[in-house]
Amino acid sequence: MTAERASDGAARRVTLADLPIRDDLRGRSAYGAPQIDVPVRLNTNENPYPPSPGLVADLAEAVRRDAAELNRYPDRDAVALREDLAAYLGHGLGVERVWAANGSNEVLQQILQAFGGPGRSAMGFEPSYSMHPIITTGAATRWISGAREDDFGIDPGKAVAAVEEHRPDIVFLTSPNNPTGTALPLEVIRRVAEAAPGMVIVDEAYFEFARTGTPSALGLLPGNPRLIVTRTMSKAFAMAGTRLGYLAADPAVIEALLLVRLPYHLSTLTQAAARVALAHRGELLGTVDRLRAERDACVRWLRGQGLSVADSDANFVLFGRFPDRRAVWQGLLERGVLIREVGPPQWLRVSVGTSGEMAAFREAMAAVLAELPASAASSGPGSPAGSSRSTPAAGTSGRDDLEAIL
Repeated sequence: MTAERASDGAARRVTLADLPIRDDLRGRSAYGAPQIDVPVRLNTNENPYPPSPGLVADLAEAVRRDAAELNRYPDRDAVALREDLAAYLGHGLGVERVWAANGSNEVLQQILQAFGGPGRSAMGFEPSYSMHPIITTGAATRWISGAREDDFGIDPGKAVAAVEEHRPDIVFLTSPNNPTGTALPLEVIRRVAEAAPGMVIVDEAYFEFARTGTPSALGLLPGNPRLIVTRTMSKAFAMAGTRLGYLAADPAVIEALLLVRLPYHLSTLTQAAARVALAHRGELLGTVDRLRAERDACVRWLRGQGLSVADSDANFVLFGRFPDRRAVWQGLLERGVLIREVGPPQWLRVSVGTSGEMAAFREAMAAVLAELPASAASSGPGSPAGSSRSTPAAGTSGRDDLEAIL
């Protein structure tokens, strides 16, 4: 093939539009959050606490031990790791009901490859995790957007009606939800699972941060062979760099995923790192209570400023409403604090950091609010200040501005 030439004969730079990509991918933007070097990064929902010296030492020893066999392929089915994950999850799960991949996004991708595809559809209730429709589209599956309520919850009757109307092959339920932090009652999940003609995925990436007593959808797995519960070690386990996601489901679901997974998809070192983290889970999950306390303090403080704040069971807080949210985001960035411009219009999301990082956020936020016109920040019509019963645009995902591109 020859390089494309401009009319003057000079080589012309080939753009994405020149390539024969699939029609359903044209005009789309890649997923991504801004990666900016600032003192306080609170935009990607990471756990701010690094691993302890003891964990690092154990990880180094595991890598040293396994490095001697890096000339060999890893355990293709990651059996030992899946046994450890099953033990952590409890609920009577065994290795045959647990699967793992490179982050929960790859887990979701494998599910879409097995149960989605051309001529099939997936439904989610928005605003929700922006990667769900992106992964769905990448798997050549049609995306159907359902709506959440004004408080970002899901009405079970309306959800069932939407499922019965569209009959999607896959339904996404996110609990706690991203970017709103909203946890779902089991009754919502149960009723959707009963109505859905295909698979139901409950994304529990942030479950460990949920308030005490919040039930997991893992308890609904018995008798529901088309229900899948996904988790990750990126958040509560503070192992985002490991890229380890996993799921629990009926053994037949695992068999289906084996049909689409790439051979030896989990490296030896990834499996080793994840197993070390699970062995140190008491230490790693010990940071969850601190982050919950900081989250709740952040909610109280923001509401004290007269802002609307969504109730959160995650390690982040969605707040607003700002007619010009970009100005608020930029004002914080200029003060060394990076948060996320994501979700419904007029809302922003801040990840929960250490006490020092959250103090820096409050100081910067107070300065930004002081510079805003009196009408530039409010709790929204019909929503008193300090209430999470604020009104997003129904069914709005915010995907058009999720990337806060600089």
